[in-house]
Amino acid sequence: MTELFKSMSPEKYVTERLDQYQQWYDRKSVGAKSRNMTMRAASVVGAAIVPVIVNLKLPYDVGNYLATVISLAVVMLVSLESVYHFGDQWRNYRTTEQFLMREKTLFRTGDGPYRGLKKEAAFSLLVERREGQISAENSATLKVLVVAAQQAEANGTGGTRKT
Repeated sequence: MTELFKSMSPEKYVTERLDQYQQWYDRKSVGAKSRNMTMRAASVVGAAIVPVIVNLKLPYDVGNYLATVISLAVVMLVSLESVYHFGDQWRNYRTTEQFLMREKTLFRTGDGPYRGLKKEAAFSLLVERREGQISAENSATLKVLVVAAQQAEANGTGGTRKT
């Protein structure tokens, strides 16, 4: 092996770097999906319940207060999703995790872009593709969050305003 590959072997790279990131993206994807689905389900249920509560003849204006609180919760959940973009994060994280799993499989089997390459060339390509995908995912997530912050600021719903 050349001097370049003495610091980290392909197998060490796969177990220490690629597997680590794949597991991290999997955990982040599961968490973002859970938050996204919970917020969406709560919003839908809350929005469906409000008209029923309004039409119930509850004593002491309890129905009005309850409908107001639930409506406020629905607005807050929808607004938080527009800030944090859990759905977008979930898709970005899952796509990256699946890419890393696929690349690891292709590299280990010598298929796809690794077919016919010598070990060092295949390893270099794996590192290049993995690092490129993670960089692309980081850029995509940052872009989603920056655009959301800009939209919130333009709508006067977040950020700092100039006076």
